[in-house]
This record gives sequence, C-alpha cells and structure tokens, in this order.
Amino acid sequence: MNLFVWLPLLSFACVSLVMVIIFLWALKIKNNGIVDIFWAFNFLIIAFIIWVVSNGYEPRKNLVVALTALWSLRLGFYLLKRVGSHLKEEEGRYKALRLEWSDGKFFFFFQMQALSNVFLCIPFFITSLNPNGPLNVLEYIGAALWLACIVGEGISDWQLQHFKNNPANKGKVCQYGLWNYSRHPNYFFQFMLWISVTLLAISSPYGWLSILCPLSIGYLLFKVTGIPMTEEQAVRSKGEAYKDYQRTTSAFVPWFKKQ
Repeated sequence: MNLFVWLPLLSFACVSLVMVIIFLWALKIKNNGIVDIFWAFNFLIIAFIIWVVSNGYEPRKNLVVALTALWSLRLGFYLLKRVGSHLKEEEGRYKALRLEWSDGKFFFFFQMQALSNVFLCIPFFITSLNPNGPLNVLEYIGAALWLACIVGEGISDWQLQHFKNNPANKGKVCQYGLWNYSRHPNYFFQFMLWISVTLLAISSPYGWLSILCPLSIGYLLFKVTGIPMTEEQAVRSKGEAYKDYQRTTSAFVPWFKKQ
C-alpha cells in the first residue's frame, strides 16, 4: 500500500484507540475535559509513527518529527497540569456541553478529535515522504516560524497561568503581558503555527494540501470551539469585567491595542 495512504490509516488506528481508552476514563471520572490533554499528546504518537515508517529525505523528516514532538510535549504537559489540577471538576465549556450531549455524542466527539489529529498531520506526512533534498529556503523559514510560534504559545500560556496562580486575581480578567494586547494570544500563535507548517510543506509533492490545515484551524478558532466557546464561558464567569476587556482589546492579534 502507498505510504501516503498507509501512514494516515496507521496513525488514525493508534490515536483512535487512545481516544477510546480516554473516553472510558472520562466516563469513570465524569470529566470530558481530559480529551484536550490527549489530543495534544496524540501528535507525539503520530510523530513517532512518521519517524519509524516514512522514507523521505532524512534531515527533513527528522526536522518535522522534532518540531512536532516539541510542540506536542509543550502543549500536552501544559494541559496536563491545567486540567489535571482539577480532575474532579469539569471545565465550564464541557459542563455546558454535558447539558446538551449524551455519552454517545461525546464518544463521537472523542473520535472526531482523533480524526482531527490525523487531518492536521497531512503536512507532516507530505514533508516526511518527500525524497528530495536538500532543504530549501522556504522550508527553513517555515521551520523557524514554527519554532517561534511554539515559544510564543508557551509564553502566552505561562503568562495566563502565572496570573491565575495569584489568589488576588481570582474572578479578574487576565491582562498581563501579551494578554494586555490580545484576548487570545495563545490562539494567535496556534494559528500562525499552522501557517508555518504550510510554508514548510508547500514545496513538497502535494504540498498544496497543507493549506487545508490553517483554513480548518482558522474556522474552528473563529467560528466553533476556539474563541466563541471560550468567550461565552468567560462572560458567564466574569460578566461585565470581561465585556469591558472585549471592548478594549483585540480578539486575536497580540500587537494591536484598541484605544
């Protein structure tokens, strides 16, 4: 079987099984928020599969695997610390979904998360199977931007966690660091990360398929599970304080501050 077909199928089989196990655990502890942790770590599993199975130009493959693993570990351990600190209490957005969804619908949701893991790895499959070398300028730019986005996303998450760790800030809106300029700097860097992945993949055979990733991530962030759900929960929990924050701060771009 062609590796471009075999790699995604093998990857989905593995991460789908992980999500079945995690769903059963979520049922037991009554906390569906743990899906976020393992969505992040699933990229590490896929990176390992790519490293073992793919047969493209070795330096390119190793670069993609290393950056994917670094991003997966950074995000995964951050979510593990955040969600793991309150396993007995489900996050607000999942509590809201629980009022509307059955266990069967949550099972489907967990499997769709596994499918999204594989879908978002399309650029990784493309680049790791590209036999042509050496790396070109666009690939170096994409890799550098990817690394910068990992750092930027990490800084955003650290600043938010640092703010929340101060008991005096309970019930307040984080406007610390990058959060003073954007309501969602972490989402900004997450979106830019997929732009960088596209830059890295676009010059490989079938690289144009990688464009689907930032388009889909952008749609999810702006219209579905990203900004809309996060802001709805923030308004529910912080009320007028968050509405004032919305009026004075950009929803996305971290270097723009409303007057």
